[in-house]
Amino acid sequence: MWQVLSSAWALLLGMGMLMIGNGLQGTLLGVRGDIEGFSTLQMSFVMSAYFVGFLGGSRLAPEMIRRVGHVRVFAALASFISAVMILYPAVTNPVAWMLGRVVIGFCFSGVYVTAESWLNNASDNANRGKALSLYMIVQMVGIVSAQALMLVGDPSGYETFVIASVVVSVSFAPILLSISPTPAFDRTKPMSLRQLMDASPLGCVGMFLLGGVFSAQFGMSAVYAASAGLSLTQISIFVATFYVGAVVMQYPLGWMSDRMDRRVLILFGAAVAGAAAIGAMILGTDFNFLLVAAFLIGGMTNPLYSLLIAHTNDYLDYDDMPAASGGLVFINGLGAVAGPLITGWMMGDSVFGAPGFFLFMAVLLLLLAVYAGYRTTQRPAIPTEETGIMSPMAPTGSPVVVEFAQEYAIETEIEEQEAAAEAG
Repeated sequence: MWQVLSSAWALLLGMGMLMIGNGLQGTLLGVRGDIEGFSTLQMSFVMSAYFVGFLGGSRLAPEMIRRVGHVRVFAALASFISAVMILYPAVTNPVAWMLGRVVIGFCFSGVYVTAESWLNNASDNANRGKALSLYMIVQMVGIVSAQALMLVGDPSGYETFVIASVVVSVSFAPILLSISPTPAFDRTKPMSLRQLMDASPLGCVGMFLLGGVFSAQFGMSAVYAASAGLSLTQISIFVATFYVGAVVMQYPLGWMSDRMDRRVLILFGAAVAGAAAIGAMILGTDFNFLLVAAFLIGGMTNPLYSLLIAHTNDYLDYDDMPAASGGLVFINGLGAVAGPLITGWMMGDSVFGAPGFFLFMAVLLLLLAVYAGYRTTQRPAIPTEETGIMSPMAPTGSPVVVEFAQEYAIETEIEEQEAAAEAG
């Protein structure tokens, strides 16, 4: 662990600050949109636009890096992020915000691709698992910390937007000044979606459904909280609780995933989160119950992302695992684009109102639970001793970190097989 910190502390520090800026601007827009009188449907388009940009960036950023290099891409995208964050309060129009969110999503996707390839380059076989764990923790701590900054300034003014812009601008200093040399960048050609679906139907369907659930959490939780009449302090605590649950539950579920049929664990996690969402929809007026529901939903759904990738890997050859990373993230991104749009419609006054936020997640999670149960009847379980490891990942990353985790799973499995052969 200390070896990872000594070699990649600047990168991890910079990424933590980036996540603070990203987490802050998402929550801040949800609150400011309510102050400006934007409807939930308008805000759903604003929030969905981030994932449109992110999806495009994950496709185009690798080519940009190959053409002009990591440092130039990093610096250029940073300037765009800071500029857009400053412009949000200056142009309080939902269309302008939507365009800004497309730019922000595109830029953050490129930044993640760049930083994660650096992290991969700074790791070796001995510490790659620890690097992944630290990276996931830094991401979640950054988002949680961002919610505390919501209380520093008045969301109806400029101060908090300026803070988000400054944090993002400063985040690049430790990365650009301390990380060297820049790594070579050579992305694996992605596997076709048809091949991926044939290999793991549950992995593909689950990633699509989870994309909608996660984008609702990341994009619409503050919109829900504002429309439900929560105070600014309550909104900050409510949004943060999703990610606290994700950090706390990642490792217990990871431990269980290596010791049982992963399809059963996916069914269990989705069912628990779905039940919590239904409970919050019915008892949403009790703030304490909202926090319990947010903890369970975040605590189950975020680890499910890593679990579905590990489950998919169980049905792939080693050579195909890195190729599958782009397809899995693309499928997740498609669900993420649709998530806020459907959530915003369901939260409309003429439909379900604010409880539609939880109803949307409940439907997707229960569909995932039912489909996971169905898949257990379609083919026998792989013996646990033959399955690969589950690497902790957050759904905020790019295809690079998924490929990074898959390489770690391959290396660990090969090492275990070699050790078993020597012992036998």
